[in-house]
Amino acid sequence: MARLRLVYNCSDCGASYPKWTGKCTACGAWNSLVEDVEDPNANSIASLAAGMSLVPAGTAQLIGEVDTTHGSPRSTGIGELDRVLGGGLVPGSVTLLGGEPGIGKSTLLLQALAAWPGRTLYVSAEESAQQVRMRAERLDAVRPDLWLLAETVLPHVIRTMDELQPELVIIDSIQTMIDPELGSSPGSVVQVRGCAHKLVMEAKRRNLPIILVGHVTKDGGLAGPRVLEHVVDTVLQFEGDRHHALRLLRASKHRFGPTTELGLFEMVEKGLQGVPDPSALFLADRQTGIAGSVVVPTLEGQRPLMVELQVLTNEVKGETPPRRSAQGLDNNRLSMLLAVLGQRLMQPVGKNDVYASVVGGVKITEPGSDLGLCLAVLSALSDQPIRPDVVAFGEVGLGGEVRQVPHASRRLAEAARLGFSTAIVPAKSPEVDANIKLVRVNTVREAMKALGLTGKVPKRTDDF
Repeated sequence: MARLRLVYNCSDCGASYPKWTGKCTACGAWNSLVEDVEDPNANSIASLAAGMSLVPAGTAQLIGEVDTTHGSPRSTGIGELDRVLGGGLVPGSVTLLGGEPGIGKSTLLLQALAAWPGRTLYVSAEESAQQVRMRAERLDAVRPDLWLLAETVLPHVIRTMDELQPELVIIDSIQTMIDPELGSSPGSVVQVRGCAHKLVMEAKRRNLPIILVGHVTKDGGLAGPRVLEHVVDTVLQFEGDRHHALRLLRASKHRFGPTTELGLFEMVEKGLQGVPDPSALFLADRQTGIAGSVVVPTLEGQRPLMVELQVLTNEVKGETPPRRSAQGLDNNRLSMLLAVLGQRLMQPVGKNDVYASVVGGVKITEPGSDLGLCLAVLSALSDQPIRPDVVAFGEVGLGGEVRQVPHASRRLAEAARLGFSTAIVPAKSPEVDANIKLVRVNTVREAMKALGLTGKVPKRTDDF
């Protein structure tokens, strides 16, 4: 029996070392080496080379003579998934789908297989065939051309692909696949990298779209070596709060289209269904006349969304330091805006706990929500509700000034469609053709005056 040896592999580039070091000399990453065991008799390079020999050698040709007809995307039958993919899956492409456990990755892919017009193969390397069958029955995804294989050994999967000749393959998940020729444990850097390379070569050789399911780390990043993200054509992130029905699908890498699109799904009893009007969904349960609430037209990729920001303040008693809590917002951005309100508007934010939340489980990362968040804080501090027909957007600088944000016309058109009559916008925002009144402001103080918010201290005489 061969004696296994202990090695340390870089999780970023896959380089191997006989002992642990703080820095990978191959790629320069710090604290990226992970412990692994491998068979010294196994030759992973020879294994990969043998697989590459199956791919026919390429020939040079003029770029103007390249035929692009075979690279057209093919619809998955799911509108929101096609939106993010730029029309569908491209033949010969490899897509990596990541997301937290239980978020609905397997559900989404089973529905895609059920809607695909042709023979498909679902490789379940984590669940039994019975478990997948029961989920398929719940989703009404049992169809004659959907084949199921409960297998973790990659050569067996490739042999099944040779027998069935499917038109779409799902591997769930890449971290649980193992190639005996690579001589390492399942989920190791060597196995994930080697199995991914072989599947990419199979996809190109067969002109077959393959979707890989990937695990995520506690920080939300994809588990395994960074080589995994580089070798695939598309990287999708499936996000959402498991306590909410809303799910968001984004592309962080896409070689066949833009990465600015956003797909929205709602988890229902029969699986995931697309959300045609997400703004109406977010505002369906909104209660008007409550201090600290404001609607912000935000932008997710090319898609305008109307979301409600809520802020609650509570005066701190004694020497207890105030708390800052943000859900769906950047906590550092919240702290910065509170400092602006305290210094430029002399508001007593340093004496209050501040809790900010985006309703519906959405995460806002763009600075266009700054003005709305500031107004929600001022409304909560003064206990004065903001009119329910008002929306606000704009970036706030450290001087208290309100700056422009992109695609103002798209935001305002969405607000007007939902019946909002007034918008607080940056002073230099372009004119728009929308049935909505624009209140242009240069500073947060001007926005505060426009809404009639008094604050907790007398107004200053300067510009802010």
